[in-house]
Amino acid sequence: MARSSPPSRSATPNETFRRLRGGLSPGEFAAAVRRAAREIGERVSCDARYVGRVEAGEIRCPNYAYERVFLHMFPGRTLTDLGFAPRQTVRGRGARAVPPPRAEPNTTPTAAPPSPARGREGTPPGGHTHDTEESDVLRRAFMTGGTAAIASLAGLGPAPPASAAGTRPGTAEVARVREAVRDIRLLDDQHGALALYRPAGEALRTAYELLDLGARRSSVNDELHSNTGELALSVGWLAHDSRRWAEARSYYGEALATARVSGDPALEAHAFCNLAFLARDTGRPREAVRAAQAGARAAEVVGSERLRSLLALREAAGWAGMGERADVRQAIERAGEAYARGSVAMTPEWMSFFGDGEFASLEGQCWALLGDWARAAECAGRAVRVALSDPHFARNIALYSAELAGFLARSGRPEEAAAAGQRTLDLMSGVRSTRITELLADTATRLRPARRERAVAPFIERQRAVGA
Repeated sequence: MARSSPPSRSATPNETFRRLRGGLSPGEFAAAVRRAAREIGERVSCDARYVGRVEAGEIRCPNYAYERVFLHMFPGRTLTDLGFAPRQTVRGRGARAVPPPRAEPNTTPTAAPPSPARGREGTPPGGHTHDTEESDVLRRAFMTGGTAAIASLAGLGPAPPASAAGTRPGTAEVARVREAVRDIRLLDDQHGALALYRPAGEALRTAYELLDLGARRSSVNDELHSNTGELALSVGWLAHDSRRWAEARSYYGEALATARVSGDPALEAHAFCNLAFLARDTGRPREAVRAAQAGARAAEVVGSERLRSLLALREAAGWAGMGERADVRQAIERAGEAYARGSVAMTPEWMSFFGDGEFASLEGQCWALLGDWARAAECAGRAVRVALSDPHFARNIALYSAELAGFLARSGRPEEAAAAGQRTLDLMSGVRSTRITELLADTATRLRPARRERAVAPFIERQRAVGA
């Protein structure tokens, strides 16, 4: 049974959740919750009593496992849309005093971002706060990562109380936040997002607590703001890659606010770049264009041609989503010219993924949005060939292979698609990414009409067996 807050005399019934249950009995709805959990690999022991407590308002905010299940059952909605209270208010910790970003229509979230801290909304009477979900994720991360790097994500530890003498953050704390950012990027490249999301969120919570304490030197504060903003973007990307759209948007928006508070154009450009990518993925192409263009304006101060190139590709994807082929071509041409002028020395550290393979992949995605599947497959094939030369980016190799399989399936080449899908499955033993598994599942679905082809049926069966 999931832990939840003890009943409150002032509990307000959750009428929204009750309406969503519709004509199902509490027991029938609980069964639907358990089925939905199995669909996304979660384990919850929901029963009629739990449903009743939610509807009575006794559970003001569910734990993280239930949150993922409910958002899967009701796509496009947030927890507040389901009648729950914002997580940070349930925790009893007020929203951080970060001013909202300047008005940029349709590019930043309006809701406060979720706090990724270890759960207290599920603390039972007696004060036991151990969260087995968080511990399980950390154990899995240690097992799959095989590195002490993951320890720094959770090992930042809680920030000391502001009243403690000599405990305000200094250069050592800044270095630890910076190292956490690097660890996330490294481990995401190797293993994907799923195992990292929760411990990375713990590190971000602590980083913001350090910001609340404040450093004595303004130079240290500036660096702490910059590194914390980068950490927010990294956690946001893990949410993004795991299809936690609302959480990703909140983290990206929080990083953008941090950039503007601290006057950091490099961080602002990075935040807009991620917001543009998220807008494309969530079907808001016009917003993707505007966010990419806003990022390009911020990038003028940074002076990185590779950053300009990536933002032009983000803009191209937005134009592609609107079917504007001429604008797509122009943006891709600008991206190519900037990429050719760029140098590694002037490229921001977070852009280590952006090489020839990623350029080809992003270009292919634009052609795919325009329905030019043959050209998209050509780009994805080039991305795979380039990525294979650097096995460090295991996730990217798997992603490009999955994209190639999907594009080949859509362009009427089922056996080649199945072969690419098989190669992707070979790579998935060490990579856990919702984005990749969804691409493979979609490819298998599209190949079913061709399952009589010699190479197709084995791929479909294998994909079904591993649940990828």
